[in-house]
Amino acid sequence: MTSGPFLYDDDPAPLHTGAPQRSGKWLVLIFGGTVLAAVLVVFLGVLIRGSGSEQATEVTGVFLTALAADDTETAHALLCADERARLEPGEVAGEYLGEGDPELGEVRRDGDVRLVPVRWDDGTTSELTVIGEDGLRVCGTD
Repeated sequence: MTSGPFLYDDDPAPLHTGAPQRSGKWLVLIFGGTVLAAVLVVFLGVLIRGSGSEQATEVTGVFLTALAADDTETAHALLCADERARLEPGEVAGEYLGEGDPELGEVRRDGDVRLVPVRWDDGTTSELTVIGEDGLRVCGTD
């Protein structure tokens, strides 16, 4: 406590007269809001972009459409780094394109890889491998 000449004869009044009380409301609101925001971000990400299988189907469809339209630069850009190093843009169609229109099947997951089955008009089938490499990329066929 301080001593000394005061303007008034009374001592200064204590600022906090009650017993200290801690309320965790603000802390609970902050942490609860953070958790809720994180869950919403994940949910909206899947809702907007789609699941991994849907994205793999989309990338494969764009890749095959680009090849069918003779847009080899776009198709080459959708290949993974290993395939881009192995193939020139003009060689991609010969490696990946079948006869007729492709029909994409149900995507299978093999670890971090998505396998997209493709059925061609002539009855042949192939399976395109889609990996995550700076976005989803086509990286081989079986």
